[in-house]
Amino acid sequence: MFPFLDVAALNLRDEQALTDAFQRVLRSGWYVLGAEVAAFETEYAQACGVPHAIGVGNGLDALTLILRGYKNLGRFDDRDEVILPNNSFIATALAVSEAGLTPVLVEPDAATFNIDPQAVKAAIGPRTAAIIAVHLYGQLADMDALQTLASEHDLLLIEDSAQAHGAVDALGRQAGAFGHAAGFSFFPVKNLGALGDAGAVTTGDDRLAEQVRKLRSYGSTRKYVHDVQGVNSRLDELQAALLRVKLPSVERDAQARQAIAAHYLRHIRNPLLVLPQAPAVAGSHVWHQFVIRTQAREQLQAHLERSGVPSLIHYPVPIHRQAAYSEFAQLSLPISDELAAQVLSLPLYPGLPAAHQHAVIEACNSFSG
Repeated sequence: MFPFLDVAALNLRDEQALTDAFQRVLRSGWYVLGAEVAAFETEYAQACGVPHAIGVGNGLDALTLILRGYKNLGRFDDRDEVILPNNSFIATALAVSEAGLTPVLVEPDAATFNIDPQAVKAAIGPRTAAIIAVHLYGQLADMDALQTLASEHDLLLIEDSAQAHGAVDALGRQAGAFGHAAGFSFFPVKNLGALGDAGAVTTGDDRLAEQVRKLRSYGSTRKYVHDVQGVNSRLDELQAALLRVKLPSVERDAQARQAIAAHYLRHIRNPLLVLPQAPAVAGSHVWHQFVIRTQAREQLQAHLERSGVPSLIHYPVPIHRQAAYSEFAQLSLPISDELAAQVLSLPLYPGLPAAHQHAVIEACNSFSG
């Protein structure tokens, strides 16, 4: 069986440049919040089309520090509500809880897997303070509709862009530039992956950027002077240097992912499988995952395995079914439950050999239940 995602092969494309970056940091003698982080922050802000990018320890911290920063700025009170999609990875909800706020879980759109603006509208109440839009599997959420709702109700709009590096709409706006702020993850398997944990906040809000910079480093911008109660969540120099090597490849890799996804959409033909929709704007989906649906998932996974084709489930347990959020266990969220029982991710990454793509297509088409 070939790998679902060959992370080593992706990184070895830049082996010499990554080695050079490592040597540069090693020889500098400066390993935390130095020139590499500053340069990456400038380059990533430019790539996303925003004034500020702030490097942090990981994607969860990026979302948490956004929420904590706005809380410090008086936009939130304890237990204010934040609306988010129930079918996201649990980190989206954990950030809300960590900031002392209340998650409000809503259904996704069954066709796009992204948060349903109509479900968001129905969930807005007197304690609602923000919406988190997750660009799930690499596809931009319906940001026009969500921006309208946020504006009408004076809500903060925050993007969870952990899977959507380089996604762009018809007007050229990048993931990370739609909301008041966005959280990115650079976990190694992401479309822009570090060689360890790493994350960033992007924003056009000068005051929030100042807060996040303080919060990520013990609440301080001057050594031994602490303005707020912060944490230690700093993008380190080494990961920043490695990300600088890989950043120029984001657009090229997105195009490679889009080409493979288009190939799958043209050639997988099986009435037992529901394929993802091709987006109206090609660049708005960067295909972090290629996710199909089937009512016979267990049988399909076994068939794929016999055919030498790997697969994964993103995600098998929605947030309201997690023991960590048992207080939501009685919620009726049938779309989330249905998706959790049916979704299956097929291999897709830049450089996936043509023979492996063919194997995926043949295995899917030969499945009979």
